[in-house]
Amino acid sequence: MALSEVPSENVSKTPIFLMATAGVRLLPEPQQASLLKGVCKFLQMNTKFHLPDCGERVQVISGETEGLYGWIATNYLLGALDRPKEHVHGKGHHTYGFLDMGGASAQIAFAPNTTEAERHANDLKLVRMRRLDGSSVEYKVFTATWLGFGANKARHRYIQSLVESYAGPVDEIPDPCMPKGLRSYLGENSGLGKSIIGKTLVGTGAFDECLKTTYPLLRKDAPCEDHPCLLNGQHVPAIDFEVNHFIGVSEYWHTTHGVFGKEQQAYDLASYQQKVLAFCSREWASIESDIVKRKKSAAQKIQDAQEACFKASWLINVLYEGIGIPRLGLGLSSRPSFNTTYDKPGNGRQDLLNSFQPIDTVEGVEVSWTLGKMVLYASGQISPHLSSLPVGFGSNVASKTPSDFEHAGSLPLTSDSYFDSEDSDIDNDNTFENQTLYSILALMFVALLVVFFLQRPDRSRRIQNIWRRRQSSRKPRSGLSLTNKIFGRGTANYERILEQGEATRYELDDYSEGIIGSDSSDGSHANRYHGPGVPKVVLGRLEEGQQPSVMDRTGLVLRTESRERLAPNLQMLNAGRRSRATSPTRLKSPLMTPTQAE
Repeated sequence: MALSEVPSENVSKTPIFLMATAGVRLLPEPQQASLLKGVCKFLQMNTKFHLPDCGERVQVISGETEGLYGWIATNYLLGALDRPKEHVHGKGHHTYGFLDMGGASAQIAFAPNTTEAERHANDLKLVRMRRLDGSSVEYKVFTATWLGFGANKARHRYIQSLVESYAGPVDEIPDPCMPKGLRSYLGENSGLGKSIIGKTLVGTGAFDECLKTTYPLLRKDAPCEDHPCLLNGQHVPAIDFEVNHFIGVSEYWHTTHGVFGKEQQAYDLASYQQKVLAFCSREWASIESDIVKRKKSAAQKIQDAQEACFKASWLINVLYEGIGIPRLGLGLSSRPSFNTTYDKPGNGRQDLLNSFQPIDTVEGVEVSWTLGKMVLYASGQISPHLSSLPVGFGSNVASKTPSDFEHAGSLPLTSDSYFDSEDSDIDNDNTFENQTLYSILALMFVALLVVFFLQRPDRSRRIQNIWRRRQSSRKPRSGLSLTNKIFGRGTANYERILEQGEATRYELDDYSEGIIGSDSSDGSHANRYHGPGVPKVVLGRLEEGQQPSVMDRTGLVLRTESRERLAPNLQMLNAGRRSRATSPTRLKSPLMTPTQAE
């Protein structure tokens, strides 16, 4: 099944865990070790999943750990961990209690109210996880397990006590916890003791008597060394049912919705007991006939029906006599029940505040303790933000890592490992998308560059003249590039134009105001156009008798032999301008006076 969900290229990077529970816990330790060793060897030889450490990944877990994982899974699926404001139970409480019952054991896990948490701090487990932003979040949870209190093991204990209650060699033993007329032979495959093999149980359908007979199996009279206690002398902090609302899974769901109710039918104790009483008092022949008519494969349904009365009696006793769930529905008001698969969020979230509700799935996902292990593992893959405390659980020691701390088994994902795991799915798509993006960005850059140079008339004219010169028959001077021409590093070109007397080919009207001695009084145009793409022509103001420098500010060499041609052109530029009423006084420059022929 896992191979159908995990992409083939990610199988070797996907961790695999095998965690055995109560069925294996009942085996002697040597048999446990041998079984786990064989399982691990099989997984390593026949799968490609990531399994570096058999001791950590293939193990028998305690009932307390199983219950803790179930608590994490339940609250994760219901959203109580990440959306606490949507699950307000009162007194600052927002998590749900967890009840699980399998074939061999039963578990309970819940976060006590503040008073009980302080009073029984040493009995709690510290659960530490990380949010997506890397911050740590801690919960203080009580968890307990009862080995032998699962539905199947409890029935074995019930039959043992029932047989022992009849002294003498009796082959047929009346059983109030079976439908009337049902006969059940206890053979060698029943898993019971030799003294019981060969006996036959005969159903009487007396459910009230069944409840009385199964009650002693709770062992409420067992010594309690640390008060308060629940079943079998097991210490449990006092449960505040105003804030502690329990979710039941596994047998709690199947026993209430298998034989006695449909999946979409709500649970309440009063109607449940009525259905059980009606069913268990019927003749077995009638029940069997109905099952055969309605079911295509009736064998499993018949077995479930044979055990249904005992399981119903056991569940009612555990819930209401053992754990102490309030008996809502028996003369007491209860909140309306809801779709117990909880597959439609919002249609009964308030009803989760009942003291007990059995559920099977949440939005299509089965509620199972195995999911809790995966949630904890995934939480450990989030890089810490401020606190470096590890993810996992252990003794209740605040802001520390206790010696018995059980780590999540995962390390924070680095950015490299994250992208490595994701790249296999998106590389092909991203390659095309990135190339397209880069091409668009390049075109946009070129377009902006062209607009930058064409948005001013001077830049446009410069580019036009460069194009004309490239088209002329005259060979361009060596060492001059198009880049130099565009970006203004072309003082040599400007010098050549002045030497040839071609300044009239440039429309210098816009520039004339920038020349010292023009009609402009502030020189703003000169400042505006002194950019990197415009050569600066500075005909400096000179004092009387001062000789001009052979290098202007831009490093342009002004050859003395070109002055004859330059001066008339400059005079022509000023000839067409309107004179002011009074002209500013100008100092004469040798550059502005025609020189005499030598």
